[in-house]
Amino acid sequence: MDLDTNAKPKSRRGFAAMNPERRREIARKGGASVPGEKRSFAKDRDLAASAGRKGGESSRGGGRSRGERLES
Repeated sequence: MDLDTNAKPKSRRGFAAMNPERRREIARKGGASVPGEKRSFAKDRDLAASAGRKGGESSRGGGRSRGERLES
């Protein structure tokens, strides 16, 4: 017995239902929502690395114990 014969076809929802032009319009708004002067991590690599390091150290998950670092 084939169970798929009575199943309703999946309807497209959300972004899948939109035409590509509408998706691009929405994506453009998201990319332009933050002014350039507020994108400090994009301009300062050291600042971004420092913030990521702090976040990793304060994280409660992960595999390494505190104080243990990868050597490169």
